[in-house]
Amino acid sequence: MSATVTRRAPGKLFVAGEYAVLEPGQPAIVVALDRYITVTVSAADGAEVVVDSDLLDHEVPLHRSEGTLYALAPADAEHVRGTLAHLVSTVEVIEQLRAEQGLTPEPLRLTVRSRLHEQGSKIGLGSSAAVTVAATGAVTGYYGMRLSPEARFRLALLASVRIDAGPSGADLAASTWQGWIAYRSPDRDALRRSLHLRGIAKTLRAPWPGLSIRTLPPPRDLALRVGWTGSPASTSALVANLTAGEWWRSSARADFLADSERWVTAAVRALERGEPEALLHAVRAARHLLARMDADAALGMFTERLIRLCDTAEACGAAAKPSGAGGGDCGIALLPAHHSPSALQTRWAEAGITTLPLQVPHPGTTPGFEEHHAGHGTPADPVSASQRGRP
Repeated sequence: MSATVTRRAPGKLFVAGEYAVLEPGQPAIVVALDRYITVTVSAADGAEVVVDSDLLDHEVPLHRSEGTLYALAPADAEHVRGTLAHLVSTVEVIEQLRAEQGLTPEPLRLTVRSRLHEQGSKIGLGSSAAVTVAATGAVTGYYGMRLSPEARFRLALLASVRIDAGPSGADLAASTWQGWIAYRSPDRDALRRSLHLRGIAKTLRAPWPGLSIRTLPPPRDLALRVGWTGSPASTSALVANLTAGEWWRSSARADFLADSERWVTAAVRALERGEPEALLHAVRAARHLLARMDADAALGMFTERLIRLCDTAEACGAAAKPSGAGGGDCGIALLPAHHSPSALQTRWAEAGITTLPLQVPHPGTTPGFEEHHAGHGTPADPVSASQRGRP
């Protein structure tokens, strides 16, 4: 067991495929950005698990009971259900995997530091996913578990679906592999059922139909620019409103999924072939598709500021759209190399949009990942790795 292990994971933004990717097997493009959450794991003194997060004003001690972490102080229970939910679920999943092999937990101190906020507000870069991926790497590293990137991704997704099976996991993939990612989601409800019926190790080993992940080359002769509306949004609330509404059960949903797959596939092809004009066209089409869905479902994805963000960027020669669930947070613009980024920044500022100085980190720090088509491929055996426990 290592004395101290630190891992970090980046935030993400969607380029195309929002909402459609909630359906297993539907494609999306997601990109990692150079804002990170860092998790450090070390030995705890006394308490079984202690969490020190810069998003809280005090440390939170936790108690283990039958594979579950509980707050020692009643006032901290809300943090465990809210701010710390994904971190706590990650620790529980990893330690339950070890328990299935007869290995015992150790006292842990988890120190969390986040840069996925702006002026004290979240900016829609996937902080829950980033902390899950960073914690997965740090806790498994502390316990001496040598896991492949795919095994770490699968553990992170299982930790996520224990809380909510709705999110696709695309943000987890971006945080795990970095760079530009083409992603198709597995059936998260099926994973949750498997966890209850078969346990963690068998669920990790099993094929995950629908899952497909591969890295993509960055766009040629285009620069990714990110604008922030200044208004945080609740992704979970927007997704819940959509999936609970009549539109989600109508024939329009099938048309939306088919059109989304068409334009995401076109964008993937444009990235792979280095065709900037085709990519701009696909991103514009993806924006209009989302706008039509937003209007038909009365969702509220396109706020006034997001519309201004997109229209202003288009006037500067870019292809622009909201990124993610919308309702606030961020939008993206793909700006041709011969257009002035300072002009876009100035126009955005005049429209009340803050340009975020974000870059796409190179994925070289993490090994590449072979694509897994639906129903094929399982990770390097995470169970035999975990049995090594303390080296």
